Amino acid sequence: MEPIRRSALVEATIIEIGRIGTLDITVAQIAKRAGMSSALAHHYFGGKEQMFAAAMRHVMTLYGAEVRGALAMAHSPRDRVEAIIRASFSATNFRPEVVAAWMNFYVQAQRSAEAERLLRVYHARLHSNLYHDLRKLTGAGALQLTRGIAAMIDGLYIRQALGGDVLAAEDAIDLLLDYLDTHVPPVEDP
Repeated sequence: MEPIRRSALVEATIIEIGRIGTLDITVAQIAKRAGMSSALAHHYFGGKEQMFAAAMRHVMTLYGAEVRGALAMAHSPRDRVEAIIRASFSATNFRPEVVAAWMNFYVQAQRSAEAERLLRVYHARLHSNLYHDLRKLTGAGALQLTRGIAAMIDGLYIRQALGGDVLAAEDAIDLLLDYLDTHVPPVEDP
């Protein structure tokens, strides 16, 4: 039962952050959403910060799995960069509650060593994955393009979280692919 209950608490944490939009939620709210007592939630995680860290590890695990799956199907460096962009805005990763969790994760990383470490891991993997293939496509311009694409991904998540200029996932992908095209024109099929 423990893995099932932990999983329920992790998903409830993500849903509650999405519902409220901030980390101003209680363990009791999360536990209620998961259908269990707050004492049981504390037993499994110890507190809200640990629940939130577990939720973000879960989000990052899902994201990583999608990226790895997309990369496995890509045949060229350009395809691999596109795969990373598409995975970043997939239905799993770009749903409102996950976007809200990411925004709160950035805030949490300013005051929690565990969240800061997880964020560094995410940034390092994103950078490494993008740079690996962009270097093959652009040589010396790869670092700048890597930084630009990563910043645009973060920026589109921020805009989505703030609810201003909200884009559908496919529109966000198109925007990033257009940016990529300005630096690395797609190869036309013969």
